[in-house]
Amino acid sequence: MIVAFMQQDALRQLQAQTGEQLTDAEYERQNAQTITQMRLLANLPSFGFDNLVADWAFLQFLQFFGDSAARQVTGYDDVPAFFEVIIAKDPRFAQTYPYLSTALTVYAGQPQTSVALMDRGLAAMDPAYQPTAYLGWVFRAMDELLFLGKGQAAAESYDRAAAWAEMNPDPQVRAAADYYRSLAQTLRRDPDSRMAQINAWIWALVNAVSDRSRQTAIENIERLGGKVSRLPDGTWQIRHPEDLR
Repeated sequence: MIVAFMQQDALRQLQAQTGEQLTDAEYERQNAQTITQMRLLANLPSFGFDNLVADWAFLQFLQFFGDSAARQVTGYDDVPAFFEVIIAKDPRFAQTYPYLSTALTVYAGQPQTSVALMDRGLAAMDPAYQPTAYLGWVFRAMDELLFLGKGQAAAESYDRAAAWAEMNPDPQVRAAADYYRSLAQTLRRDPDSRMAQINAWIWALVNAVSDRSRQTAIENIERLGGKVSRLPDGTWQIRHPEDLR
């Protein structure tokens, strides 16, 4: 069954390479077929190929996410279907979490679903064996703080991110633990802290995976009173509001 899904997808990709413009109805049909496959895969046994299935589902998501013409017709509401497969088959696939958070919160407008999926994945992770697992807590905190308005919950997530970052073999990651912990302390004092929100949006900007998520971060930093500019070397320069300096 899994091999059949992969072969069918390869056929669709070859057909798409002809450059033929699809109608709205054809985009809807292809989208429905893909999402049906994802929902079946999330519940089918993988016979020892869980990692392969999760990798394939992520590649399908990237194709879905990058097809702007199709998304103008069908939108992003079906994004969770891809990550249901990934979380079910390989919840330790931490590299996908930035995409999970961005696609579900910024594009699909479903931050609660993003948090729920990350909760399932984080429950299966061990920072001693997945060095990047701490990022799951960081993105969970961002969704809670910036999209759900849950400052206290975000504080707990940042504390967990700090604890897991301290277990990372990379000294730069371990050093970032103090930053996450300071955000947690700020949010415990003031769950609606502008400074914490600006710093979270700055982190989102630096780690953005798409132009839209990048622009969303810039707009929110400036909405909160900061100023954003890009230097010639491509790095970002952010000025905090005068009243927060």
